[in-house]
Amino acid sequence: MNFDHEETKLDFIKHRKKFFMFSGIFLFVGIILLSTLGLNLGIDFESGTTIDVLSDEPVTANEVMEEFESIGYTPDDLVLAGDNNETGRASFIGGLTQDQTLEVQSHFEDVYGNTPAVSTVTPIVGEELAKNAIISVLIAAAGIILYVTIRFEFLYGISAIVALFHDALFILVVFSIVQMEVNIPFIAAVLTIVGYSINDTIVTFDRIRENMKFEKKVKDFDDVARVVNKSLVQTLARSINTVLTVVFAAGALFVLGGEGLRTFSFALVIGLVAGTYSSLFIAAQVWLVLKSRQLKKVRHRKVEIEEQPEV
Repeated sequence: MNFDHEETKLDFIKHRKKFFMFSGIFLFVGIILLSTLGLNLGIDFESGTTIDVLSDEPVTANEVMEEFESIGYTPDDLVLAGDNNETGRASFIGGLTQDQTLEVQSHFEDVYGNTPAVSTVTPIVGEELAKNAIISVLIAAAGIILYVTIRFEFLYGISAIVALFHDALFILVVFSIVQMEVNIPFIAAVLTIVGYSINDTIVTFDRIRENMKFEKKVKDFDDVARVVNKSLVQTLARSINTVLTVVFAAGALFVLGGEGLRTFSFALVIGLVAGTYSSLFIAAQVWLVLKSRQLKKVRHRKVEIEEQPEV
């Protein structure tokens, strides 16, 4: 494949401001939505009660919901579990009192012949889970910037972190818009996307570094832009093929995996697309801007040294 010929047809650098503007506007609007609509936090992060309705035969969500409503209770969320959908898992954000829990258990014991299992999340536990989730993401980000800095250089590390936070915020914004429940599987999906995104970014950075070695002189923005655009063209097909393969798998999981995996698989699909976009059009472009500024400062220092009078 003639990359030089392809480079003349695909100029990603020319559109870098459009990429920055698109991401900036989307994330700005998203932050407003996050501050107003917020996230639909599941029982993992809010205090509440989970009741597992157990049956010897398969049940439907409507059937279990009607049984709850018949005694005056409406779960905030209800999903089916078990090999044959013989368990209905109902979540009540805010929690139920002991008397209410006993009433529910008694009712379903009469209906299905099994005593429902009850678990309660206190506000302290929910806050601890949220805190640990944030710490996990920050630790991952710190480890990534350290690794990329050691393997490449500090500017690559900064660019990679900008792309990662772009991906994380992108997923949060989408979940705020669709109001899908945020739970522990969601955090697992975000951490998975962090790993995938940085892998894709490193592949792009590695190609940039290799192409930089073939350049005799890299003095200004145009020189760096030519190298970055050539590298993006060379890695474009690989990035698209990889993300399509994984998106198909995550999409199948979303459609066929059941309610329990829906949040995880949906977050994966959104994050994979955002991660590929940021690796190609955010991380590489941010590095281009930072590297160009660094070269400009070096040139200015050389000029100042040359202009200093000899003593």
